[in-house]
Amino acid sequence: MKKHKGKTSRELGLELAAICGAHFFKLEHLHYGYWTPDLDIALANLQKAQEQYTDFLLHHIPDEVHTILDVGCGTGHIAKKLVDKSYKVDCVSPSHFLNERVHALLGDKTHIFECLYERLETSRKYDLIFFSESFQYVNIDQSLKNTAELLNAGGHLLICDFFKVESGKNGSISGGHKLKKFNELITHYPFELIKDIDITPQTAPNHDLFDSTMKDVAAPALEASLDYLSNRYRLMAKFLRWKYKKQIERLYTKYFNGKRTAEDFRKYKTYRFFLYKLVPSTVEGKAYPDFVRADTAESNEESALCYSAP
Repeated sequence: MKKHKGKTSRELGLELAAICGAHFFKLEHLHYGYWTPDLDIALANLQKAQEQYTDFLLHHIPDEVHTILDVGCGTGHIAKKLVDKSYKVDCVSPSHFLNERVHALLGDKTHIFECLYERLETSRKYDLIFFSESFQYVNIDQSLKNTAELLNAGGHLLICDFFKVESGKNGSISGGHKLKKFNELITHYPFELIKDIDITPQTAPNHDLFDSTMKDVAAPALEASLDYLSNRYRLMAKFLRWKYKKQIERLYTKYFNGKRTAEDFRKYKTYRFFLYKLVPSTVEGKAYPDFVRADTAESNEESALCYSAP
């Protein structure tokens, strides 16, 4: 597997999340938890909530699906669940670090395309193309175009992710495409909506859990570390506070402000499960415009190429 030279901030963030989640909280997944009324919202129950999220996704996969492309596969644990249920699964992700973990987990049971989904070119076709909290990172037009071309006739597109609502504000929680824009753009492609399930109530509690963890665990740990450095290595601590002043301030502003809550998420975001079916009659001879946003086209040049992991 060839390694990319550069990394985006998103890739670095996912890698750090994977390391911290596995080391400190024994978590296998990078995605949200699905909180049901019988499950107390506590860090000890996060792994169970994440398993419930995966079970929710698998429950809604159509019966006729046999081959799946997992876009933005993370650490590969959803892909493993799919493989264990006898699906034939391929994965695509630009992160060499995460792809190595997927390969260690699944070996030759899956084929890994190491590139941006927008740049994926393959002769393979799939019954289902699957985005679990990865759709927010892709270019909508180019990804829908690719999906229409990579699906078998009558295949399905599954998206489970959060979107921005039309409130005029972003709130404290970043990320997500505008739902209105997505709904408008997908009408230009040959997809029929099969299911639209709002799971905001089940996913919003993740932010109360995250907020309390940051305030009660991460913030005190950071302060204790800085105090320790100040007491033992005063000059070094002073230099680090000066050198990384802006980064520390951004960290506190973004994560320790007490505003990244479930209430804030429900106000500015909506977490949706979408299942679409490719309409076969509109596929033959369909010419799609070459949609590539500037930010996608100008990303790391090596990510524009697909490397296949063994």
